[in-house]
Amino acid sequence: MAINRPPVMTVEDYLEWELKQERKHEYIDGVVIEMPGVSNKHSLITTNLIYLFVAALDRSRYTMHTSELRLQVSSTRYVYPDLTLVRGTSDFADPSEYNLMNPVFVVEVTSPSSEDRDRLEKLGHYYDVPTIEAYLIVDQRRVCVELYTRGDSGWRRQIYTELNDVISLAMLDCELSLDQVYLGIAFEVT
Repeated sequence: MAINRPPVMTVEDYLEWELKQERKHEYIDGVVIEMPGVSNKHSLITTNLIYLFVAALDRSRYTMHTSELRLQVSSTRYVYPDLTLVRGTSDFADPSEYNLMNPVFVVEVTSPSSEDRDRLEKLGHYYDVPTIEAYLIVDQRRVCVELYTRGDSGWRRQIYTELNDVISLAMLDCELSLDQVYLGIAFEVT
């Protein structure tokens, strides 16, 4: 699926224009990127993750935001992660409360049209946000979850590829079981 790229616009123009759009658009250094719709698998995985986090997290300590809330990763970059978790109170770039500033945990579920951006471009953007302690990439086409965690010596990458794998999320004081992340998902046997 091709992603529409309207002409380059300023941050101010983007923020005003985006409020009037029916579909979401990310903004990276002047380039506007339309967000594609999601597949059934993408939706199920995201919903499974929401259920898991609601059950596992202390809601008095954490706030979860869905892909409807935009994340400001720099003064010229705005994205819509599939899920964003905040420890404590959500901080916003402006009084409108459209641009989140302080996530600790970000989740992207891959789509065919966004997979490269999720694994390369967005990874770099999330590295640059000082509050982000972890970034989780969940593949919707196969059992494969990548966890990037920030540590004293830089970022660490872990890959999980078995349904019986359990991901320890120390920064959130919880675990994710891949059989629950992929609950209801059927994969083609090759």
